[in-house]
Order: sequence, then C-alpha cells, then structure tokens
Amino acid sequence: MNPQAMTLEQIREQGLAVLRKHLGIVGMVRFLQQAEIGTSNYTEERYQWLGDPDLEKLAKKIQAHHLDRTNLTSRME
Repeated sequence: MNPQAMTLEQIREQGLAVLRKHLGIVGMVRFLQQAEIGTSNYTEERYQWLGDPDLEKLAKKIQAHHLDRTNLTSRME
C-alpha cells in the first residue's frame, strides 16, 4: 500500500502491526514508551539547530533538491 495514499489511521495501524511483528507486544510497548516520552521543547531547540533561516534561501534549496531528485530519477529510466 502506498503510504502517501494512506490515512493517518492506516499508517498508525500498519506501523503498530510492524512493530508488534518484529518486536513482540512487550517490545512494541517499550518502544512506544520511549518514543512518546518528551521532556524537551522542539520549537526552542529548532532555533538552536537552524537559527532563523532566510525563507527565500530555504525555498531555493528545496527546489534544487527537487530538481536533483527529478534528474536522478529520469537518468534511471
């Protein structure tokens, strides 16, 4: 199934099924407990990592990355 066409509920259900299959119930629960524990503030930390990026520069980087991926895909065909 294509993840881009799936609903968030379908993605969550499939993700839990994969975790359960590979980790077992106890492993799945332990993983979820670790993944859901959050004591930090992502929004504040993001500024430490990224600073205050210029949106035009960021948009150009995204467009360049998209073009690189498009060119790579067309070369593989």
